[in-house]
Formats: sequence, C-alpha cells, structure tokens
Amino acid sequence: MKKSFKIFFSMFLVVILIIPIAACSKEEVQKVRIGEVTRSIFYAPEYVAIEKGFFEEEGLDVELTTTSGGDKTMTALLSNSIDVALVGSETSIYVYAQEANDPVINFAQLTQTDGTFLVSREKIENFSWDMLKGSTFLGQRKGGMPQMVGEFVLKQHGIDPHNDLNLIQNIDFANISSAFASGTGDFVQLFEPTASVFEKEGRGHIVASFGTESGMVPYTTFMSKESYMTENKETVEKFARAIYKAQKWVAENSAKDIAEAISPYFEDTDLTLIETVVDRYKSQGSYATNPVLDEAEWENLQNIMDEAGELPKRVDHSVLVNTLIAEEVMK
Repeated sequence: MKKSFKIFFSMFLVVILIIPIAACSKEEVQKVRIGEVTRSIFYAPEYVAIEKGFFEEEGLDVELTTTSGGDKTMTALLSNSIDVALVGSETSIYVYAQEANDPVINFAQLTQTDGTFLVSREKIENFSWDMLKGSTFLGQRKGGMPQMVGEFVLKQHGIDPHNDLNLIQNIDFANISSAFASGTGDFVQLFEPTASVFEKEGRGHIVASFGTESGMVPYTTFMSKESYMTENKETVEKFARAIYKAQKWVAENSAKDIAEAISPYFEDTDLTLIETVVDRYKSQGSYATNPVLDEAEWENLQNIMDEAGELPKRVDHSVLVNTLIAEEVMK
C-alpha cells in the first residue's frame, strides 16, 4: 500500500507541475494577423519566416492574409482587421498626411529595391533607355510606388514620361500583363514572375531592372499602428527577430533552396521559375539583409514621391520609422 501510495503521489505531483507549465506555454503563444499587399516571390523572406518556423520559435502564431492593394491593406490595418501590414512605406506617409491620431510606424524592412522590370516586345541586343522615346509605354497605376519609381528612372535617363513617349496608366494592375500580351504597348513595366514567364514564352524580353536603376528604397516594409506597438512591444520585437532570422537564412542559402521553401505559397508556379525569380531578386539585392530602414532609404523614397508629384508632405525619418526594434533584435 505504501509503495502504491508513493507511486500515486509522485504521479500526482508530476501532473500538478506539468499543468501550470503547459498553461504558461499556451499563454505565451501570441497570435499576429499579417496583411500582405499582394502574394509575391518578391516577399520570399516572409514566407521563409513561416515555413522555417522562425515565428513559431519566437512564440508567435501568425495568420497571413493577402489584402490585395495598398488602400485595402491600410484600411484593414486602421480598422484593426490585421495587426501588421506588409506594404509600401509610402502608405504610412499618406496616412500621416491625413493627420491620423494613431500614425502607422515602419518597424521592419523586407525589400530594399523596386521589384519591377522593363520588358520589351521585341528582342533588343544592345538596349539603351533612349529607345523608349516615341514608343508606347505601358506603365503602372498612378500614385503607386511602381509608377513613381518608373517615372523617376525615366527622368534620370533624360526622358519626360508625359511628353517623350505615349504613357498608358489607365489599366488596372491585374490587367497590365494581359493588355501587353494582347498587343498593347512597345514596352511594359512588370513584376516577377510575369516578366520571366513572358520571356520564357517569347512574348517579351527583360531589358532593364527598375530596382537596379532607382537605388535603395524601402519598397515593402512591415508596419503597425503606433498604439499596437506600444501595447505589444514584446510581440513586435519577436516579430522583427523572426524576420531577421529569415533574412539571414535567405542571404545564406541558394535560390534553389529558397524556392523549395516558399513553393507552398505558389502552387501554380513551376519550381524552376520560382528559382529563376528568386535568383534575379537576390542578385540585384532586392531582399533586405536586415530589418533596419535607414534614413538614406527613407529620403530616397520621399525624393521619388516628390518627383512624381505624389508627396503630400515631407516627414522626418524619426517620425514614422522605428529603427530601435530592428537594431535590438540584431544584437
């Protein structure tokens, strides 16, 4: 009886000790709702952070939603439908200019160049930007970063987008590629993997990279409302740390390994094509190697917006960017 009692008592103690530990572990898991502006291979480190368990290691349970468009993404963030938005940094400036009581703060940069490419209908052996003069150029939606970067680059090469060529900007983002495929335009500004698909099918030829031409810019950044970051400081730090782990993993691994890791998010895209796109973005330095959005990039962003006539007001880097979190997780 004594022996049985001792065994029972020992098991009882184990149960008592396990229950609070399990409960504590459960409480530590924090759910974070992410809204991404679109589903894109351009955002590879985000998917790596999920697939490689980096968010899970930090005690975060992330729910990823594609919110389709900058306006919709920001609306979801401001209405508390999501906690963190992955979208262009220019949107935080637009919100701030509307005198929002709860500004949106950039805290972890994901991509650091433009992600579009110039695609020519005809194959060009020795491309020169002057070749665009007098042509029909199928550009991106007015007011968005792709369009602003596109016009910025054209002006850098001495081309007036509104006078030196026939600029078409009235086609919805989702229909630009199909418009070009059906015969509209001599040149088009496209994201991947569409640009590579067109090249593979012989419908177009990549002749230049807007990302390479425009320099470093905070193209897509994780951001959240100031109130959320204040109330969930530890969660935001864990989030940024998971992203940094993913950024390092992407930097240290091959395009093939990255493509295999993120392939579940692109089930309808051939693995070889994903690898090609990843390699192209890696080679031109599009994936940020750390989450810090520095002041030089922020000023380049505002210069591009200003040149396009889309900058509502110039905002100091310290007002809408928090680098302390990114710097802390990198230690």
